[in-house]
Amino acid sequence: MFFGFVKGDGARTGRRKAIRTVLVVEDEPLVAFDNEHALEQAGYRIAATVDDYDHAISVIDGGGLDLVIADVSLKGDRSGIDVARHAATKGLPVLFVTGACPLDARALALGCLAKPYAPRDLLAAIGVVDAVLRGARRPRSPIGLTLFDTSD
Repeated sequence: MFFGFVKGDGARTGRRKAIRTVLVVEDEPLVAFDNEHALEQAGYRIAATVDDYDHAISVIDGGGLDLVIADVSLKGDRSGIDVARHAATKGLPVLFVTGACPLDARALALGCLAKPYAPRDLLAAIGVVDAVLRGARRPRSPIGLTLFDTSD
């Protein structure tokens, strides 16, 4: 089930960012809505907001993404971990947003943002991930963000 289809391009102008287009994978409707709203307000393009593995995979396979934000628990038999495994085969970075970061997350994602989090923490976490991807100086990490590929 989709919560929203492809949205208009809200990419910011100005300095170059590694992350412009995001896939939101979240099975809690209110969290999905809050994430989508915060990201759009911050100028990110939301490719889609989905709540299950099959829809996530179809969006990933369609290309044009810069980041997958995925909860671990999803509707159906497959999880956000499965989504991250598929994203890895495409070289697509993943940020888990979850209450309990999975043990194998280090091999599948750039990091985990612990739930519950405020919209500003999600945006700050994406800013940190963006800086890591660009090799730029990292801004301060929000509380609840654990990065795997770099020292905190």
